[in-house]
Amino acid sequence: MDKVVESASAAVADITSGSSLAVGGFGLCGIPSILIQALLDTGVTDLEAVSNNAGVDDFGLGLLLGAGRIRRMVSSYVGENKEFARKYLAGELEVELTPQGTLAERLRAGGSGIPAFFTATGVGTQVAEGGLPWKYDAHGNVEVASPPKEVRPFDTAQGRREFVLERAIVCDFALVRAWKGDRHGNLVFSKSARNFNPLAAMSGRITLAEVEELVEPGELDPDSIHTPGVFVQRVVPLTAQHAADKRIEKRTVR
Repeated sequence: MDKVVESASAAVADITSGSSLAVGGFGLCGIPSILIQALLDTGVTDLEAVSNNAGVDDFGLGLLLGAGRIRRMVSSYVGENKEFARKYLAGELEVELTPQGTLAERLRAGGSGIPAFFTATGVGTQVAEGGLPWKYDAHGNVEVASPPKEVRPFDTAQGRREFVLERAIVCDFALVRAWKGDRHGNLVFSKSARNFNPLAAMSGRITLAEVEELVEPGELDPDSIHTPGVFVQRVVPLTAQHAADKRIEKRTVR
């Protein structure tokens, strides 16, 4: 039951080129920066990353993007990362843009054993009808476009409405960052760092969690646990220095 590994390098050692990754965080809040750096150091490439965004140019997933290690992104937001936008528009990166709530539910569904679900989000747009540019060629022409999705009417409290079928996401690995975790893999996220982290943790076949504070089993209040240990396979305790390394995307002062 002890899931603690000695280092981030050991935790990511079996992630191979071509793997798919679900990565927690929102902007730079709650991103598993130490695991991402360890993955960068391995030299793996041709990765598919599922994450709300791709960090910034010199931090988080932006490091893997800048090094040309990511082949495909499934995201809901491109902003704050100039290299992300440049690679997408230059035809160097395939990007499946997904409505943010839909992306969250696709990850949750994958971890819950639900293969697909219907949602009203995207009905009447290219999200449902297809044709969203997933990949451009070097000349700016659409090389890969999103396919049309099944749309079906359902009776609701607001009357008969149309809904679009969205498929769940299950990834080979998931990388997350927690405020506290125990040796059994139970995790607690602090404030807004509880964003995509619990959902990403659910969707990985093998989930790696870097934790700012490692505690012993039984020390966490069961009612306060956000991600049960059943979803987590490896726990990486961070040093005090690593735990304190948290960047701010935009600082506004008076």
